[in-house]
Amino acid sequence: MTNQKNTSAPQRIVQATEIQSEKKLKDLLEFPCDFTFKVVGKTRSDLAEDVKKVMSEHGKVIDEAKSAISSKGTYESVSLTLRAENIEQVETLYKELAKIEGVRMVL
Repeated sequence: MTNQKNTSAPQRIVQATEIQSEKKLKDLLEFPCDFTFKVVGKTRSDLAEDVKKVMSEHGKVIDEAKSAISSKGTYESVSLTLRAENIEQVETLYKELAKIEGVRMVL
């Protein structure tokens, strides 16, 4: 049995009070870091694939997409984590993910 060392960056939980105190996202993160995006859009069969494709074009995706369908089946959320190298990469991804067909919000 081999010892495996966890090489991922430590996760930092951002408190709502920090956001409310008008700190900017770039001030709350230390790069490189693992950054999870949640994309919410109209339910369609290839939404998760499109999210993964866009994220892969901008960096290293480090997990599998996690999807959930709303109770009425109208909307789908897709969560995916990327190894973010800088704030510009994160900001670019927010913009690019929002351009995907049917996307209503990116969190």
